Amino acid sequence: MKSAVVALAALLSASALAGPVLAQAPAAFGAYKPRDDYAQQVVTSFYLPLRDGTKIAVSLHRPAVDGKPVDTPLPVIWHHTLDIEKAGVRVADATAAPDRHTLSDLTRAGYVVAVVARRGNGASFGTRRGYEDFTEGFDAYEITEWLAAQPWSNGQIGMYGCSNTGEAVMHALIARPPHLKAAFAGCFAWDRYDGHTRGGIISQYGTGPVRTLEDDLKATPVQGDEDRVQLRQAAEEHQKSTNLLELMKSMPYRDSWSPLVMAKFWGEVSIGAYLDQAKASKVPLYIQGGWYDDFRTEVLIAQANLPDQARIVIGPWRHCLNDGFDLRAEQLRFFDHYLKGKTTGVETDAPIHYFTVGAPRGQEWRSARAWPRPDAANRLFLSAEALAPKAPAKSRASSVTVDYAPVCPPDAVKPNWGPFAQPCHPAKARFVYSGSRLAADTEMTGTPLVDLWISSTAPEQPIFAYLEDVAPDGTVTVVSEGRQRASLRKVVPATWETIGIPWRRSRIEDHQPLKTDEPVKVSFDMLAVSYVFKAGHRIRVAVSGADPRERARTEVSPAAALTLHTGGDTPSSVVLPFGAAR
Repeated sequence: MKSAVVALAALLSASALAGPVLAQAPAAFGAYKPRDDYAQQVVTSFYLPLRDGTKIAVSLHRPAVDGKPVDTPLPVIWHHTLDIEKAGVRVADATAAPDRHTLSDLTRAGYVVAVVARRGNGASFGTRRGYEDFTEGFDAYEITEWLAAQPWSNGQIGMYGCSNTGEAVMHALIARPPHLKAAFAGCFAWDRYDGHTRGGIISQYGTGPVRTLEDDLKATPVQGDEDRVQLRQAAEEHQKSTNLLELMKSMPYRDSWSPLVMAKFWGEVSIGAYLDQAKASKVPLYIQGGWYDDFRTEVLIAQANLPDQARIVIGPWRHCLNDGFDLRAEQLRFFDHYLKGKTTGVETDAPIHYFTVGAPRGQEWRSARAWPRPDAANRLFLSAEALAPKAPAKSRASSVTVDYAPVCPPDAVKPNWGPFAQPCHPAKARFVYSGSRLAADTEMTGTPLVDLWISSTAPEQPIFAYLEDVAPDGTVTVVSEGRQRASLRKVVPATWETIGIPWRRSRIEDHQPLKTDEPVKVSFDMLAVSYVFKAGHRIRVAVSGADPRERARTEVSPAAALTLHTGGDTPSSVVLPFGAAR
Protein backbone atom coordinates (compact mmCIF):
# COMPACT_ATOMS: atom_id res chain seq x y z
CA MET A 1 0.00 0.00 0.00
CA LYS A 2 2.83 2.40 0.83
CA SER A 3 4.26 2.21 -2.69
CA ALA A 4 0.83 2.94 -4.17
CA VAL A 5 0.44 6.01 -2.01
CA VAL A 6 3.92 7.23 -2.96
CA ALA A 7 3.11 6.73 -6.64
CA LEU A 8 -0.12 8.66 -6.22
CA ALA A 9 1.71 11.53 -4.52
CA ALA A 10 4.15 11.72 -7.42
CA LEU A 11 1.31 11.71 -9.92
CA LEU A 12 -0.54 14.49 -8.13
CA SER A 13 2.60 16.58 -7.65
CA ALA A 14 3.15 16.56 -11.41
CA SER A 15 -0.21 18.25 -11.88
CA ALA A 16 0.25 20.77 -9.09
CA LEU A 17 -0.14 24.48 -9.56
CA ALA A 18 3.15 26.31 -9.95
CA GLY A 19 1.57 29.71 -10.51
CA PRO A 20 -1.17 31.04 -12.77
CA VAL A 21 -2.26 28.46 -15.31
CA LEU A 22 -3.97 30.95 -17.59
CA ALA A 23 -3.95 34.68 -17.98
CA GLN A 24 -6.82 36.41 -16.26
CA ALA A 25 -10.03 37.06 -18.13
CA PRO A 26 -10.12 40.04 -20.50
CA ALA A 27 -10.51 43.38 -18.77
CA ALA A 28 -14.05 43.84 -20.04
CA PHE A 29 -15.23 40.79 -18.13
CA GLY A 30 -16.30 41.78 -14.65
CA ALA A 31 -15.23 45.38 -15.23
CA TYR A 32 -18.05 46.84 -17.31
CA LYS A 33 -19.29 50.18 -15.96
CA PRO A 34 -22.81 50.67 -17.28
CA ARG A 35 -24.26 54.13 -17.47
CA ASP A 36 -27.40 54.86 -15.46
CA ASP A 37 -29.51 57.45 -17.29
CA TYR A 38 -32.70 57.34 -15.23
CA ALA A 39 -33.12 57.68 -11.48
CA GLN A 40 -36.86 56.99 -11.44
CA GLN A 41 -39.27 54.36 -12.65
CA VAL A 42 -43.04 54.11 -12.93
CA VAL A 43 -44.63 50.76 -12.13
CA THR A 44 -48.02 49.56 -13.36
CA SER A 45 -49.57 46.10 -13.21
CA PHE A 46 -52.45 44.63 -15.17
CA TYR A 47 -53.84 41.51 -16.81
CA LEU A 48 -52.84 40.53 -20.34
CA PRO A 49 -55.30 38.10 -22.01
CA LEU A 50 -53.59 35.39 -24.06
CA ARG A 51 -54.79 33.52 -27.15
CA ASP A 52 -56.95 31.07 -25.14
CA GLY A 53 -58.45 33.76 -22.92
CA THR A 54 -56.21 33.05 -19.93
CA LYS A 55 -55.41 36.28 -18.09
CA ILE A 56 -51.73 36.68 -17.23
CA ALA A 57 -50.49 39.11 -14.56
CA VAL A 58 -47.90 41.63 -15.76
CA SER A 59 -45.87 44.18 -13.80
CA LEU A 60 -44.38 46.83 -16.06
CA HIS A 61 -41.44 49.03 -14.99
CA ARG A 62 -40.66 52.03 -17.20
CA PRO A 63 -37.86 54.57 -16.82
CA ALA A 64 -39.24 57.91 -15.69
CA VAL A 65 -38.36 61.59 -15.43
CA ASP A 66 -40.21 63.84 -12.98
CA GLY A 67 -42.51 60.98 -12.12
CA LYS A 68 -43.63 60.36 -15.70
CA PRO A 69 -42.55 57.48 -17.96
CA VAL A 70 -40.31 58.54 -20.83
CA ASP A 71 -41.90 58.66 -24.27
CA THR A 72 -38.85 57.39 -26.17
CA PRO A 73 -39.31 53.75 -27.27
CA LEU A 74 -36.77 51.59 -25.44
CA PRO A 75 -35.58 47.98 -25.48
CA VAL A 76 -37.47 45.62 -23.18
CA ILE A 77 -36.16 42.88 -20.87
CA TRP A 78 -38.75 40.57 -19.39
CA HIS A 79 -38.91 37.81 -16.80
CA HIS A 80 -41.33 34.84 -17.04
CA THR A 81 -41.59 34.07 -13.35
CA LEU A 82 -43.91 32.93 -10.54
CA ASP A 83 -45.14 36.18 -8.97
CA ILE A 84 -45.05 39.82 -10.08
CA GLU A 85 -44.27 40.99 -6.52
CA LYS A 86 -40.56 40.28 -6.80
CA ALA A 87 -40.28 43.02 -9.40
CA GLY A 88 -40.65 45.63 -6.68
CA VAL A 89 -37.52 44.58 -4.82
CA ARG A 90 -34.53 46.87 -5.21
CA VAL A 91 -31.11 45.69 -4.11
CA ALA A 92 -28.55 48.30 -3.13
CA ASP A 93 -25.47 46.08 -3.36
CA ALA A 94 -25.49 43.96 -6.50
CA THR A 95 -22.59 41.83 -5.25
CA ALA A 96 -23.75 41.00 -1.71
CA ALA A 97 -27.46 40.28 -1.95
CA PRO A 98 -28.09 39.94 -5.66
CA ASP A 99 -31.38 40.85 -7.26
CA ARG A 100 -31.56 37.33 -8.59
CA HIS A 101 -35.23 37.12 -9.49
CA THR A 102 -35.86 40.59 -10.91
CA LEU A 103 -34.31 43.07 -13.24
CA SER A 104 -36.30 46.09 -12.10
CA ASP A 105 -33.14 48.15 -11.53
CA LEU A 106 -32.30 47.91 -15.22
CA THR A 107 -34.74 50.75 -15.85
CA ARG A 108 -31.91 53.00 -14.64
CA ALA A 109 -29.86 51.88 -17.65
CA GLY A 110 -32.62 52.69 -20.12
CA TYR A 111 -34.62 49.48 -20.34
CA VAL A 112 -38.30 48.79 -19.89
CA VAL A 113 -38.65 45.79 -17.58
CA ALA A 114 -41.67 43.48 -17.64
CA VAL A 115 -42.25 40.83 -15.00
CA VAL A 116 -44.86 38.25 -15.99
CA ALA A 117 -46.34 35.56 -13.74
CA ARG A 118 -46.60 32.28 -15.62
CA ARG A 119 -50.04 30.74 -16.03
CA GLY A 120 -51.11 28.86 -12.92
CA ASN A 121 -48.83 30.99 -10.74
CA GLY A 122 -49.02 34.22 -8.74
CA ALA A 123 -51.95 36.39 -9.78
CA SER A 124 -52.16 34.79 -13.23
CA PHE A 125 -55.12 32.62 -14.08
CA GLY A 126 -54.94 29.11 -15.49
CA THR A 127 -53.43 25.87 -14.26
CA ARG A 128 -49.93 24.48 -14.34
CA ARG A 129 -49.78 21.25 -16.33
CA GLY A 130 -46.78 19.32 -15.05
CA TYR A 131 -43.65 21.36 -14.55
CA GLU A 132 -43.28 24.03 -17.25
CA ASP A 133 -44.96 22.26 -20.12
CA PHE A 134 -44.48 23.74 -23.55
CA THR A 135 -47.71 25.71 -23.29
CA GLU A 136 -45.53 28.20 -21.44
CA GLY A 137 -43.18 28.35 -24.42
CA PHE A 138 -46.09 29.36 -26.65
CA ASP A 139 -47.12 31.89 -24.00
CA ALA A 140 -43.60 33.32 -24.08
CA TYR A 141 -43.77 33.70 -27.86
CA GLU A 142 -47.04 35.61 -27.57
CA ILE A 143 -45.84 37.81 -24.71
CA THR A 144 -42.56 38.64 -26.48
CA GLU A 145 -44.37 39.74 -29.61
CA TRP A 146 -46.90 41.76 -27.60
CA LEU A 147 -44.07 43.58 -25.83
CA ALA A 148 -42.40 44.32 -29.17
CA ALA A 149 -45.58 45.92 -30.52
CA GLN A 150 -46.13 48.41 -27.69
CA PRO A 151 -45.49 52.14 -28.29
CA TRP A 152 -42.96 52.33 -25.42
CA SER A 153 -40.95 49.45 -26.98
CA ASN A 154 -38.45 49.72 -29.83
CA GLY A 155 -38.94 46.04 -30.68
CA GLN A 156 -35.61 44.86 -29.24
CA ILE A 157 -36.64 42.26 -26.66
CA GLY A 158 -34.44 40.37 -24.19
CA MET A 159 -35.26 37.81 -21.52
CA TYR A 160 -33.83 36.97 -18.12
CA GLY A 161 -34.41 34.02 -15.81
CA CYS A 162 -32.70 31.69 -13.36
CA SER A 163 -33.67 28.24 -12.03
CA ASN A 164 -37.21 27.46 -13.23
CA THR A 165 -37.34 30.88 -14.89
CA GLY A 166 -34.07 30.07 -16.65
CA GLU A 167 -35.82 27.08 -18.15
CA ALA A 168 -38.67 29.42 -19.10
CA VAL A 169 -36.14 31.55 -21.00
CA MET A 170 -34.91 28.49 -22.87
CA HIS A 171 -38.46 27.49 -23.81
CA ALA A 172 -38.98 30.98 -25.23
CA LEU A 173 -35.75 30.70 -27.20
CA ILE A 174 -36.92 27.37 -28.64
CA ALA A 175 -40.32 28.87 -29.57
CA ARG A 176 -38.40 31.46 -31.63
CA PRO A 177 -40.42 34.68 -31.35
CA PRO A 178 -39.01 36.97 -34.08
CA HIS A 179 -38.33 39.88 -31.73
CA LEU A 180 -36.36 37.94 -29.09
CA LYS A 181 -32.83 39.27 -29.61
CA ALA A 182 -30.94 38.20 -26.47
CA ALA A 183 -31.45 35.80 -23.55
CA PHE A 184 -29.80 35.46 -20.14
CA ALA A 185 -30.54 32.14 -18.41
CA GLY A 186 -29.07 30.69 -15.23
CA CYS A 187 -28.97 27.38 -13.35
CA PHE A 188 -31.33 25.38 -15.56
CA ALA A 189 -31.55 21.80 -16.78
CA TRP A 190 -30.52 21.16 -20.38
CA ASP A 191 -32.27 17.82 -20.16
CA ARG A 192 -35.14 17.76 -17.67
CA TYR A 193 -34.73 14.06 -16.88
CA ASP A 194 -30.98 14.36 -16.25
CA GLY A 195 -31.44 17.58 -14.30
CA HIS A 196 -34.37 16.59 -12.10
CA THR A 197 -33.91 12.82 -11.97
CA ARG A 198 -30.13 12.80 -12.09
CA GLY A 199 -28.88 9.25 -12.50
CA GLY A 200 -32.46 7.99 -12.34
CA ILE A 201 -32.81 9.26 -8.75
CA ILE A 202 -35.49 11.88 -7.97
CA SER A 203 -33.96 15.19 -6.96
CA GLN A 204 -34.63 17.01 -3.72
CA TYR A 205 -35.78 20.08 -5.67
CA GLY A 206 -38.48 20.80 -8.23
CA THR A 207 -41.01 18.59 -6.44
CA GLY A 208 -43.04 20.96 -4.30
CA PRO A 209 -44.24 21.55 -1.72
CA VAL A 210 -47.82 21.50 -2.97
CA ARG A 211 -49.27 25.02 -2.85
CA THR A 212 -52.57 25.35 -1.01
CA LEU A 213 -55.28 27.91 -1.72
CA GLU A 214 -54.02 29.87 1.27
CA ASP A 215 -50.50 29.87 -0.19
CA ASP A 216 -51.69 31.20 -3.54
CA LEU A 217 -53.77 33.92 -1.89
CA LYS A 218 -50.49 35.41 -0.60
CA ALA A 219 -49.49 36.36 -4.15
CA THR A 220 -49.45 40.00 -5.25
CA PRO A 221 -52.65 41.19 -6.96
CA VAL A 222 -52.55 43.48 -9.98
CA GLN A 223 -53.51 47.12 -9.61
CA GLY A 224 -57.27 47.56 -9.47
CA ASP A 225 -57.74 44.24 -7.67
CA GLU A 226 -57.13 45.56 -4.17
CA ASP A 227 -60.10 43.54 -2.88
CA ARG A 228 -58.34 40.43 -4.27
CA VAL A 229 -61.45 39.10 -5.98
CA GLN A 230 -59.59 38.20 -9.17
CA LEU A 231 -56.63 36.89 -7.19
CA ARG A 232 -58.95 34.46 -5.40
CA GLN A 233 -60.46 33.34 -8.69
CA ALA A 234 -56.97 32.73 -10.07
CA ALA A 235 -55.87 30.89 -6.91
CA GLU A 236 -58.89 28.60 -7.12
CA GLU A 237 -57.94 27.69 -10.69
CA HIS A 238 -54.38 26.92 -9.53
CA GLN A 239 -55.64 24.12 -7.29
CA LYS A 240 -56.11 21.94 -10.36
CA SER A 241 -52.37 22.09 -11.12
CA THR A 242 -50.25 18.94 -11.18
CA ASN A 243 -48.70 17.62 -7.96
CA LEU A 244 -45.00 17.81 -8.80
CA LEU A 245 -43.71 15.07 -6.49
CA GLU A 246 -46.34 12.64 -7.75
CA LEU A 247 -45.45 13.66 -11.31
CA MET A 248 -41.78 12.82 -10.73
CA LYS A 249 -42.69 9.48 -9.14
CA SER A 250 -44.84 8.61 -12.14
CA MET A 251 -41.91 9.04 -14.56
CA PRO A 252 -38.96 6.88 -13.40
CA TYR A 253 -37.72 6.42 -16.98
CA ARG A 254 -36.85 8.92 -19.67
CA ASP A 255 -39.69 7.58 -21.84
CA SER A 256 -42.25 7.13 -19.04
CA TRP A 257 -45.83 8.05 -19.92
CA SER A 258 -47.44 9.89 -17.02
CA PRO A 259 -51.20 9.65 -16.49
CA LEU A 260 -51.02 12.94 -14.59
CA VAL A 261 -50.20 14.88 -17.77
CA MET A 262 -51.20 12.27 -20.36
CA ALA A 263 -47.82 12.39 -22.07
CA LYS A 264 -44.21 11.25 -22.13
CA PHE A 265 -43.44 14.45 -20.32
CA TRP A 266 -39.63 14.38 -20.06
CA GLY A 267 -39.29 14.58 -23.84
CA GLU A 268 -41.89 17.32 -24.11
CA VAL A 269 -40.15 19.69 -21.71
CA SER A 270 -36.45 18.92 -22.16
CA ILE A 271 -34.48 21.65 -23.89
CA GLY A 272 -32.10 19.13 -25.42
CA ALA A 273 -35.00 17.56 -27.32
CA TYR A 274 -35.29 20.84 -29.27
CA LEU A 275 -31.61 21.28 -30.10
CA ASP A 276 -32.28 22.05 -33.77
CA GLN A 277 -34.83 24.73 -32.87
CA ALA A 278 -32.48 26.28 -30.31
CA LYS A 279 -29.70 26.51 -32.89
CA ALA A 280 -32.06 27.84 -35.54
CA SER A 281 -33.13 30.67 -33.25
CA LYS A 282 -29.58 32.12 -33.37
CA VAL A 283 -30.51 34.11 -30.26
CA PRO A 284 -27.37 35.15 -28.33
CA LEU A 285 -27.43 33.40 -24.96
CA TYR A 286 -25.56 34.16 -21.73
CA ILE A 287 -25.65 31.33 -19.19
CA GLN A 288 -24.98 31.58 -15.45
CA GLY A 289 -23.86 28.67 -13.27
CA GLY A 290 -22.39 28.09 -9.83
CA TRP A 291 -19.95 25.59 -8.34
CA TYR A 292 -22.36 24.95 -5.46
CA ASP A 293 -25.38 24.32 -7.66
CA ASP A 294 -26.69 20.95 -8.82
CA PHE A 295 -27.21 22.26 -12.38
CA ARG A 296 -23.59 23.22 -13.03
CA THR A 297 -22.91 20.32 -15.38
CA GLU A 298 -26.24 20.86 -17.12
CA VAL A 299 -25.41 24.48 -18.00
CA LEU A 300 -21.95 23.50 -19.25
CA ILE A 301 -23.60 20.94 -21.52
CA ALA A 302 -26.00 23.63 -22.73
CA GLN A 303 -23.12 25.93 -23.69
CA ALA A 304 -21.29 23.09 -25.43
CA ASN A 305 -24.35 22.30 -27.54
CA LEU A 306 -24.84 25.93 -28.60
CA PRO A 307 -21.23 27.04 -29.11
CA ASP A 308 -22.01 29.58 -31.83
CA GLN A 309 -24.47 31.56 -29.72
CA ALA A 310 -23.87 30.77 -26.03
CA ARG A 311 -21.36 31.95 -23.44
CA ILE A 312 -21.21 31.05 -19.76
CA VAL A 313 -19.99 32.36 -16.41
CA ILE A 314 -19.56 30.00 -13.44
CA GLY A 315 -18.62 31.40 -10.06
CA PRO A 316 -18.26 30.15 -6.47
CA TRP A 317 -22.00 30.46 -5.99
CA ARG A 318 -25.02 28.52 -4.88
CA HIS A 319 -28.22 28.30 -6.87
CA CYS A 320 -28.84 31.57 -8.76
CA LEU A 321 -26.60 33.60 -6.46
CA ASN A 322 -23.60 35.73 -7.41
CA ASP A 323 -21.87 36.64 -4.14
CA GLY A 324 -18.94 39.03 -4.63
CA PHE A 325 -19.60 39.56 -8.34
CA ASP A 326 -21.60 42.36 -9.97
CA LEU A 327 -23.86 40.25 -12.15
CA ARG A 328 -26.02 43.25 -13.04
CA ALA A 329 -23.04 44.91 -14.74
CA GLU A 330 -22.24 41.72 -16.65
CA GLN A 331 -25.87 41.35 -17.72
CA LEU A 332 -25.79 44.92 -18.99
CA ARG A 333 -22.53 44.27 -20.84
CA PHE A 334 -24.44 41.54 -22.67
CA PHE A 335 -27.77 43.31 -23.18
CA ASP A 336 -26.18 46.66 -24.07
CA HIS A 337 -24.43 45.01 -26.99
CA TYR A 338 -27.25 42.84 -28.32
CA LEU A 339 -30.20 45.15 -27.59
CA LYS A 340 -28.56 48.58 -27.94
CA GLY A 341 -25.76 47.85 -30.39
CA LYS A 342 -22.97 49.07 -28.11
CA THR A 343 -19.43 47.73 -28.33
CA THR A 344 -18.91 46.27 -24.86
CA GLY A 345 -16.30 43.57 -25.44
CA VAL A 346 -18.75 40.73 -24.91
CA GLU A 347 -18.89 40.09 -28.65
CA THR A 348 -15.18 39.16 -28.84
CA ASP A 349 -14.81 37.64 -25.40
CA ALA A 350 -13.93 34.03 -24.58
CA PRO A 351 -17.11 31.93 -24.37
CA ILE A 352 -16.32 30.52 -20.92
CA HIS A 353 -15.43 32.41 -17.75
CA TYR A 354 -15.03 30.35 -14.59
CA PHE A 355 -13.80 30.83 -11.05
CA THR A 356 -11.29 28.34 -9.62
CA VAL A 357 -12.05 27.81 -5.94
CA GLY A 358 -8.87 27.95 -3.85
CA ALA A 359 -6.67 29.48 -6.57
CA PRO A 360 -4.18 32.20 -5.52
CA ARG A 361 -5.81 35.55 -4.85
CA GLY A 362 -6.17 37.53 -8.05
CA GLN A 363 -5.87 34.40 -10.21
CA GLU A 364 -9.28 32.85 -9.48
CA TRP A 365 -11.08 34.00 -12.63
CA ARG A 366 -10.04 32.11 -15.78
CA SER A 367 -11.27 31.98 -19.36
CA ALA A 368 -11.45 29.08 -21.82
CA ARG A 369 -12.61 28.27 -25.32
CA ALA A 370 -14.09 24.89 -24.36
CA TRP A 371 -14.72 22.84 -21.24
CA PRO A 372 -12.14 20.04 -20.84
CA ARG A 373 -13.24 16.48 -21.52
CA PRO A 374 -12.29 13.65 -19.15
CA ASP A 375 -8.83 12.19 -19.83
CA ALA A 376 -8.35 8.48 -19.15
CA ALA A 377 -4.67 9.19 -18.44
CA ASN A 378 -5.85 10.64 -15.12
CA ARG A 379 -7.47 7.39 -14.00
CA LEU A 380 -6.85 6.24 -10.43
CA PHE A 381 -7.94 2.89 -9.06
CA LEU A 382 -9.67 2.08 -5.79
CA SER A 383 -7.34 -0.14 -3.84
CA ALA A 384 -7.50 -1.22 -0.19
CA GLU A 385 -8.94 2.10 0.99
CA ALA A 386 -6.43 4.04 -1.13
CA LEU A 387 -6.19 5.62 -4.58
CA ALA A 388 -3.55 4.05 -6.80
CA PRO A 389 -2.29 4.64 -10.37
CA LYS A 390 -2.51 0.91 -11.15
CA ALA A 391 -5.29 -1.57 -10.51
CA PRO A 392 -4.62 -4.25 -7.87
CA ALA A 393 -3.88 -7.62 -9.43
CA LYS A 394 -6.33 -9.48 -7.19
CA SER A 395 -10.03 -8.88 -6.80
CA ARG A 396 -11.37 -7.73 -3.46
CA ALA A 397 -14.93 -7.27 -2.23
CA SER A 398 -15.98 -5.01 0.65
CA SER A 399 -19.55 -4.75 1.93
CA VAL A 400 -21.68 -2.38 4.02
CA THR A 401 -25.30 -2.41 5.11
CA VAL A 402 -27.01 0.61 3.58
CA ASP A 403 -28.01 3.23 6.14
CA TYR A 404 -31.43 4.58 5.14
CA ALA A 405 -31.26 7.42 7.66
CA PRO A 406 -27.93 9.09 6.83
CA VAL A 407 -27.32 12.43 8.51
CA CYS A 408 -24.85 15.23 7.92
CA PRO A 409 -22.21 15.80 10.62
CA PRO A 410 -22.43 19.04 12.65
CA ASP A 411 -19.51 20.58 10.72
CA ALA A 412 -21.03 19.96 7.27
CA VAL A 413 -21.13 22.82 4.79
CA LYS A 414 -24.44 24.67 5.13
CA PRO A 415 -27.13 24.54 4.04
CA ASN A 416 -27.41 20.76 4.30
CA TRP A 417 -31.19 20.86 4.22
CA GLY A 418 -33.84 22.17 1.84
CA PRO A 419 -34.20 21.91 -1.94
CA PHE A 420 -30.72 23.23 -2.74
CA ALA A 421 -28.82 21.60 0.11
CA GLN A 422 -25.09 21.05 -0.26
CA PRO A 423 -23.75 17.48 -0.15
CA CYS A 424 -22.15 16.33 3.09
CA HIS A 425 -20.02 13.41 4.26
CA PRO A 426 -22.06 10.98 6.41
CA ALA A 427 -19.56 8.89 8.31
CA LYS A 428 -21.42 5.58 8.42
CA ALA A 429 -22.08 2.84 5.87
CA ARG A 430 -19.79 3.96 3.08
CA PHE A 431 -16.52 3.07 1.37
CA VAL A 432 -13.60 5.48 1.57
CA TYR A 433 -10.44 5.68 -0.58
CA SER A 434 -7.79 8.29 0.23
CA GLY A 435 -4.71 9.60 -1.53
CA SER A 436 -1.49 10.59 0.17
CA ARG A 437 -0.85 14.10 1.44
CA LEU A 438 -0.31 16.40 -1.54
CA ALA A 439 3.19 17.74 -2.04
CA ALA A 440 1.90 20.94 -3.68
CA ASP A 441 -1.31 22.75 -4.52
CA THR A 442 -3.18 20.67 -7.12
CA GLU A 443 -5.90 21.93 -9.43
CA MET A 444 -8.82 20.00 -10.84
CA THR A 445 -10.91 21.62 -13.55
CA GLY A 446 -13.33 19.45 -15.47
CA THR A 447 -15.75 16.61 -14.84
CA PRO A 448 -14.79 13.67 -12.59
CA LEU A 449 -15.94 10.21 -13.68
CA VAL A 450 -16.38 7.00 -11.72
CA ASP A 451 -16.41 3.39 -12.93
CA LEU A 452 -17.61 1.25 -10.04
CA TRP A 453 -18.10 -2.49 -9.89
CA ILE A 454 -20.88 -3.16 -7.43
CA SER A 455 -23.35 -5.79 -6.36
CA SER A 456 -26.29 -5.49 -4.00
CA THR A 457 -29.23 -7.33 -2.52
CA ALA A 458 -31.39 -4.37 -3.67
CA PRO A 459 -32.35 -4.76 -7.36
CA GLU A 460 -32.55 -0.98 -7.94
CA GLN A 461 -29.56 0.04 -5.76
CA PRO A 462 -28.80 3.79 -5.95
CA ILE A 463 -25.09 4.63 -5.83
CA PHE A 464 -23.63 7.93 -4.57
CA ALA A 465 -20.00 8.93 -5.09
CA TYR A 466 -18.24 11.88 -3.45
CA LEU A 467 -15.01 13.72 -4.23
CA GLU A 468 -13.68 15.09 -0.94
CA ASP A 469 -10.90 17.36 0.28
CA VAL A 470 -9.52 16.25 3.65
CA ALA A 471 -7.51 18.90 5.51
CA PRO A 472 -4.64 18.02 7.88
CA ASP A 473 -6.95 18.61 10.87
CA GLY A 474 -9.49 16.14 9.48
CA THR A 475 -11.95 18.74 8.17
CA VAL A 476 -13.78 17.37 5.13
CA THR A 477 -15.04 19.48 2.21
CA VAL A 478 -17.23 17.76 -0.36
CA VAL A 479 -15.96 19.12 -3.68
CA SER A 480 -18.34 17.20 -5.93
CA GLU A 481 -20.75 14.30 -5.96
CA GLY A 482 -22.49 12.01 -8.44
CA ARG A 483 -25.36 9.56 -8.32
CA GLN A 484 -26.72 6.70 -10.38
CA ARG A 485 -29.45 4.10 -9.99
CA ALA A 486 -27.58 0.89 -10.78
CA SER A 487 -30.53 -0.67 -12.61
CA LEU A 488 -30.29 2.16 -15.20
CA ARG A 489 -26.55 1.75 -15.78
CA LYS A 490 -26.69 1.06 -19.53
CA VAL A 491 -24.51 3.55 -21.44
CA VAL A 492 -25.37 4.44 -25.05
CA PRO A 493 -24.29 7.19 -27.50
CA ALA A 494 -25.97 10.46 -26.59
CA THR A 495 -28.22 12.45 -28.89
CA TRP A 496 -26.34 15.67 -28.03
CA GLU A 497 -22.89 16.78 -26.86
CA THR A 498 -22.22 15.53 -23.32
CA ILE A 499 -18.68 16.99 -22.82
CA GLY A 500 -17.30 13.45 -22.54
CA ILE A 501 -19.73 12.21 -19.88
CA PRO A 502 -21.11 8.66 -20.29
CA TRP A 503 -24.81 8.97 -21.11
CA ARG A 504 -27.47 6.64 -19.80
CA ARG A 505 -30.55 6.60 -22.02
CA SER A 506 -32.65 5.34 -19.07
CA ARG A 507 -35.59 4.12 -21.09
CA ILE A 508 -37.91 1.38 -19.87
CA GLU A 509 -36.13 -1.11 -22.15
CA ASP A 510 -32.79 -0.21 -20.51
CA HIS A 511 -33.92 -1.29 -17.05
CA GLN A 512 -31.58 -4.01 -15.72
CA PRO A 513 -32.28 -4.95 -12.08
CA LEU A 514 -29.29 -6.20 -10.12
CA LYS A 515 -28.87 -9.84 -9.22
CA THR A 516 -27.49 -10.64 -5.80
CA ASP A 517 -23.77 -11.54 -5.86
CA GLU A 518 -23.40 -10.63 -9.56
CA PRO A 519 -21.02 -7.64 -9.92
CA VAL A 520 -21.91 -5.07 -12.58
CA LYS A 521 -20.07 -1.98 -13.82
CA VAL A 522 -21.79 1.34 -13.13
CA SER A 523 -20.27 4.38 -14.88
CA PHE A 524 -21.35 7.94 -14.17
CA ASP A 525 -20.10 11.46 -13.63
CA MET A 526 -19.70 13.66 -10.62
CA LEU A 527 -20.68 17.30 -11.01
CA ALA A 528 -18.16 19.54 -12.78
CA VAL A 529 -15.50 21.28 -10.67
CA SER A 530 -12.77 23.88 -10.71
CA TYR A 531 -10.97 23.55 -7.41
CA VAL A 532 -7.49 23.65 -5.92
CA PHE A 533 -6.57 21.04 -3.31
CA LYS A 534 -3.96 22.60 -1.03
CA ALA A 535 -0.56 21.12 -0.21
CA GLY A 536 -0.79 18.83 2.80
CA HIS A 537 -4.42 17.91 2.07
CA ARG A 538 -5.65 14.55 0.82
CA ILE A 539 -7.93 13.76 -2.10
CA ARG A 540 -10.58 11.26 -1.06
CA VAL A 541 -13.29 9.35 -2.91
CA ALA A 542 -16.24 7.92 -0.99
CA VAL A 543 -19.11 5.69 -2.12
CA SER A 544 -22.46 5.17 -0.40
CA GLY A 545 -25.85 3.57 -0.99
CA ALA A 546 -27.92 6.51 0.34
CA ASP A 547 -27.63 10.29 0.59
CA PRO A 548 -29.05 12.65 3.25
CA ARG A 549 -30.62 14.85 0.57
CA GLU A 550 -32.83 12.22 -1.09
CA ARG A 551 -36.45 13.37 -1.35
CA ALA A 552 -38.06 10.07 -2.31
CA ARG A 553 -35.72 7.36 -1.05
CA THR A 554 -36.53 3.73 -1.93
CA GLU A 555 -35.86 1.45 1.03
CA VAL A 556 -35.80 -2.34 1.18
CA SER A 557 -36.20 -4.55 4.23
CA PRO A 558 -33.95 -5.92 5.47
CA ALA A 559 -31.57 -3.09 4.57
CA ALA A 560 -29.58 -3.76 1.42
CA ALA A 561 -26.10 -5.24 1.55
CA LEU A 562 -24.01 -3.15 -0.86
CA THR A 563 -20.71 -4.60 -2.08
CA LEU A 564 -17.97 -2.67 -3.87
CA HIS A 565 -15.53 -4.74 -5.90
CA THR A 566 -11.97 -3.62 -6.67
CA GLY A 567 -8.97 -5.02 -8.55
CA GLY A 568 -8.59 -8.04 -10.81
CA ASP A 569 -11.55 -8.43 -13.17
CA THR A 570 -13.50 -5.72 -11.31
CA PRO A 571 -11.14 -2.71 -11.33
CA SER A 572 -13.24 0.10 -9.84
CA SER A 573 -11.69 3.48 -10.65
CA VAL A 574 -12.11 7.24 -10.95
CA VAL A 575 -10.97 9.69 -13.61
CA LEU A 576 -10.03 13.01 -12.00
CA PRO A 577 -9.66 16.20 -14.08
CA PHE A 578 -6.19 17.40 -13.09
CA GLY A 579 -5.18 20.69 -14.68
CA ALA A 580 -7.06 23.69 -16.07
CA ALA A 581 -9.40 24.42 -18.96
CA ARG A 582 -7.91 26.16 -21.98
